[in-house]
Amino acid sequence: MRAESVETVRRILCVFPRYTSSFGTFEYAYPLTDGVQAFMPPQGLLLIAAYLPANWPVRFIDENIRPATTEDFQWAEAVFVSGMHIQRQQMNDICRRAHAFDLAVAIGGPSVSACPDYYPSFDYLHVGELGDATNDLIARLARDTSRPEQQVVLKTADRLDMTSFPLPAYELAELERYFLGSIQYSSGCPYQCEFCDIPGLYGRNPRLKSPQQITAELDKLLECGIRGSVYFVDDNFIGNRKAALDLLPHLVEWQKKTGYVLRFSCEATLNIAKRPEILAGMREAFFSTIFCGIETPDPVALKAMHKDHNMMVPIMEAIQTLNRFGMEVVSGIILGLDTDKPETGAHLLEFIDASQIPLLTINLLQALPKTPLWDRLQRENRLIEDEGRDSNVDFRLPYEDVVQTWRACMGSAYQPDKLLARYEYQIRETYPNQIRRPRTPQQSSWANIKLGLTMLRNIFWKVGVLGDYKIQFWKFALRRLARGEIEYLISSILVAHHLIKFARDASGGQTNASYYSLKLQEASVPAE
Repeated sequence: MRAESVETVRRILCVFPRYTSSFGTFEYAYPLTDGVQAFMPPQGLLLIAAYLPANWPVRFIDENIRPATTEDFQWAEAVFVSGMHIQRQQMNDICRRAHAFDLAVAIGGPSVSACPDYYPSFDYLHVGELGDATNDLIARLARDTSRPEQQVVLKTADRLDMTSFPLPAYELAELERYFLGSIQYSSGCPYQCEFCDIPGLYGRNPRLKSPQQITAELDKLLECGIRGSVYFVDDNFIGNRKAALDLLPHLVEWQKKTGYVLRFSCEATLNIAKRPEILAGMREAFFSTIFCGIETPDPVALKAMHKDHNMMVPIMEAIQTLNRFGMEVVSGIILGLDTDKPETGAHLLEFIDASQIPLLTINLLQALPKTPLWDRLQRENRLIEDEGRDSNVDFRLPYEDVVQTWRACMGSAYQPDKLLARYEYQIRETYPNQIRRPRTPQQSSWANIKLGLTMLRNIFWKVGVLGDYKIQFWKFALRRLARGEIEYLISSILVAHHLIKFARDASGGQTNASYYSLKLQEASVPAE
């Protein structure tokens, strides 16, 4: 479905901002690939681009790949921007550049929807999801593209049903330049974890696309050049368990039809371990990675943050269950909780060793607007507005102690020998449980072989020769080569190299300790 056609034609420039260097954007992995320059294609802007009237020319630019140029701004009649809190500085910079050409600039997406006051310079604020506010914005621009005298705030009251969403305009993006593909199946989450803003922004009753929409999107992603993996960016893949069960047979059928050319990953609550029927379907559909917000192994802390559902199955048992279904667990971890103690960092490192989870996004607690945590800390007068700090929370423990614990955990958890040992465990205990994919012509094609050889060459040269953890790397790599585990070697090192390099930056104090921090940083420069 598109917006209603209008007689007036407008040229719209959609610009996605650069990311600040982050644990989760994998920029240190890009030089090991065959030309990857960005993490995932932005769903929001590509959806808006597809929704605009059919006769409106649209140009999409991801500034992680190339910056918007003078010619781009001169071509445009209005500019659309979207992004997350970590991109705040870059979004404001795009607005400044567009205003130099006297262009009206509209911003939408999760950051402005949560914190409109972050963006005082924009002409239009689109707060909320696709819906009546979007139609209002289109109608206003159809009438007049000049900048309004004062900022206009448009809030979505009537959201467009997700079954009416158009296919995102993937054809506008250079999909071969992305580390992962992305797809959205649902919006919202039924749980109310104290620190999370998803229910406040998108609701507790997950809204859904149809399975037919999802397989059509996957077809388009393949057609437009995506390779390797596709990430379901849903806030909780099992927010509606019945719907997830309904979707999985369609994904299995699609994988069989296409020869399992893509592997899937998603986010889900840890209580998915109680649903073997869902896990079995996910295994058949070739889900190989699942991000779970474990947050902390401390049951007292989980209860305090209203995340009791993480204790429906003992955490270690849940992780092992997911591993038995062939899924590597990625975990979110939070430091700075009210229940933390001086020994919390040591306990976290013990948990990492016991769980054998390779990738954990360890983050300082940040209070986000539209969360119960924000409301509670506001009542307790414990919100701190200081853009020089890594968190806006007045911790129970001394601030410097919490930051130092974070740095120490990052430095220890991602030492090359420890991290590669955890990947060794996954290769031995988890990956063999994945579905055996049939051999296809695509897998043995020259293009696929050339891709693998290119990445192997880059890995051997940049890590095995020029790298500074060569001994640990070659011990790991030679075992993979001896066993013919080339795919495991490539996939593990791509991620591990980024984690090792970024963790060194983190432990040395060169990055923010919270990825939601108000402490602004310059946009990252692609890793060399």
